[in-house]
Amino acid sequence: VQLQASGGGLVQAGGSLRLSCVASGRAFGSYGMGWFRQAPGKERDFVASINWIGGSTYYADSVKGRFTISRDNAKNTVYLQISSLKPEDTAVYYCAAEITRLLPGTSPLSYDYWGQGTLVTVSS
Repeated sequence: VQLQASGGGLVQAGGSLRLSCVASGRAFGSYGMGWFRQAPGKERDFVASINWIGGSTYYADSVKGRFTISRDNAKNTVYLQISSLKPEDTAVYYCAAEITRLLPGTSPLSYDYWGQGTLVTVSS
């Protein structure tokens, strides 16, 4: 499985972006998906996850109410709508896939495949 993340960019505080992650292969509908982010000099942190059919989601407290994860299995794509952005949201955002039909975990160790990351920079 290959994952390709896109949609990052430079945005002012309070703005919005939609990140996309396209997966190769026909088994996308069997994977739980997650988004993580990594700021310079920091560890990779969990942001959000979604189960294989999109019926269950989970968010880090720091993004709850501002970020929304969704997926379109017909397009092999998972999205992360990020809104009300703050400078502290600046990071490289990564999508990841876990081979499970359950809601994926919050640890990077739970995931089997990773995308290359897309940079989000929020200016104050």
